[in-house]
Amino acid sequence: MENIKNQLKEITDEHYINSELFSKYNVKRGLRNADGTGVLVGLTRVGEVHGYIVDEGEKVAVPGKLYYRGIDVEDIAASAAKHDRFCFEETVYLLLFGRLPDKKQLDEFTELIGNSRALPKNFAEDVIMRAPSPDIMNKLTSSILALYSSDENPENQSPENVVRQSIELIARFPTIVAYSYMSKKHYFDHESLVIHPSEPTASSAETLLSLIRPDQKYTHYEAQLLDLALVLHAEHGGGNNSTFAVHVVSSADTDTYSTIAAGLSSLKGFKHGGANAKVIGMMNDIMRNVKNWESEDEVSAYLTKILQGEAYDGTGLIYGQGHAVYTITDPRAILLRDRAEALADEKGLMKEYNLYRLIERLVPTVFKKVKGSNKDICTNVDFYSGFVYKMLGLPAELNTPIFAISRIAGWCAHRLEEITTGGRIIRPAYKCVQPRIEYMDIDKRKEGILTWLKKILHL
Repeated sequence: MENIKNQLKEITDEHYINSELFSKYNVKRGLRNADGTGVLVGLTRVGEVHGYIVDEGEKVAVPGKLYYRGIDVEDIAASAAKHDRFCFEETVYLLLFGRLPDKKQLDEFTELIGNSRALPKNFAEDVIMRAPSPDIMNKLTSSILALYSSDENPENQSPENVVRQSIELIARFPTIVAYSYMSKKHYFDHESLVIHPSEPTASSAETLLSLIRPDQKYTHYEAQLLDLALVLHAEHGGGNNSTFAVHVVSSADTDTYSTIAAGLSSLKGFKHGGANAKVIGMMNDIMRNVKNWESEDEVSAYLTKILQGEAYDGTGLIYGQGHAVYTITDPRAILLRDRAEALADEKGLMKEYNLYRLIERLVPTVFKKVKGSNKDICTNVDFYSGFVYKMLGLPAELNTPIFAISRIAGWCAHRLEEITTGGRIIRPAYKCVQPRIEYMDIDKRKEGILTWLKKILHL
């Protein structure tokens, strides 16, 4: 065993790069500047994330703003609430085509989306049911790649063909997610298999709720709240990890299905879209270990333990807090939080809701106390989205897939932008810092990693 540990250390040592070298060569780790701002690598007209200004070289925090094609997302949400209607399909139209639709255009587009929800013949049985997965994001990714085979013109990258592919993918995402989840429940959780057909006239939010509920019933307010969540997650500028992945892969001149699969693979990560699932796990841990949810002292003490890596998953992260761009506020979190209060009251979950609000208020103080930093910490959308999905009766396994159902709209818009105006393959530089060594004859080499390798391969 000791020999295996030594061999493992040798492997990790070979992959380790001294952090001082990054400073020496002025490497922008994570494509971030030293002050935390993002390295400018492209231009976009799709979305804008505004969380700070730079005044005389200094980063100055400002309340967060999010714009879709120059329109404040708060105005989209306000319109949906004022006129009591769903706005995700309107948001998709705006992102794809750069302008708001009139009523006739919106009705026709919504009908087009609805009529495109059905999967290709036998796709559900042959692709989803025959190869179920315990992870819905992985199943969604493999299903998107499988759709390539059902497309009569998958490699055509003309804007009109990519628009057609985009609309079909946006429409089908809720269906694939729902069927993948029902398949997972049947084959891995040993529950009855219930598959509903999608209703072409239903919105994306209504479609998802209908497909995953055995009785297909939901309230109008539930569908409205989910619609708001979809609107708020649809786009977030070109620099977020998954959208940048879409730009990178699109620039390599590959097909739409491979590109969207890359976006999904990025979004699954716990530092990106998967963070909302981590929030739920963390909150469950807090609720188990803090006796008085109203006590600032008790809650602060446990948050301190989490931040010090002594509680929850040991990472030292308070999930759902802080953001790469937003500093004072994340507008998405505020919109979702304020709309969630009514549903929490209706479902008798105000005690839990108030705990979320208390943590939101305490985190900046706890962070400053533990880290000794004055860095701006704001609650991000992941903190409240998981709670909203929980109140809607949506299982935790669907938290990140719901994010994908929404963000596919932004990905497709950015893909169209890349293939239209990009022109060059995205290819940043990496400097090799490995010293040069001489080739050694095989009989002079020391024992390798075979013992350890056999163990992990179960040979």
